[in-house]
Amino acid sequence: MARPSRKPAAERSIAWPVSISKAAQLAGISARMARHYESLNLLPHVNRTDSGYRLYTESDVHTLSFIRRSRDLGFSMEEIENLLNLWHDKQRASSSVKEIAQKHIETLRERIAAMKAMERSLQALVHSCHGDQRPDCPILDSLSDPKADPYADPDTASCCKH
Repeated sequence: MARPSRKPAAERSIAWPVSISKAAQLAGISARMARHYESLNLLPHVNRTDSGYRLYTESDVHTLSFIRRSRDLGFSMEEIENLLNLWHDKQRASSSVKEIAQKHIETLRERIAAMKAMERSLQALVHSCHGDQRPDCPILDSLSDPKADPYADPDTASCCKH
């Protein structure tokens, strides 16, 4: 008995190769991003018609989906290039992939910590602003002060201003 395909019926009926708009739709990206990824050499040379139109194979669309999913997880283009190379290397060590992912997690944690610090600073600035008809505004004062620490609590930072 033949094994059923795991692909959705819509994908099984596609006549490959496909245009850039269809490839982008299938990969969940824009045609502009497909061209961008190709310009970065993340996608191997895409075949073209005699008139110059790109023709994407099923493998190309799979690669574009891989790139999209990697971007969705916040990987940099350099990391994606490394992941793609490892994905295509059937002799790869999974430890190489894990190392990239672990470094990315650390980068994400650092960015999250920085964003939490920004949130705390903004919350403190909003709390210190009366939000009434008066022109005094600690938020604008903080933003306009080139010496201000962007992560300082404005209640404690303003005590030392001259």
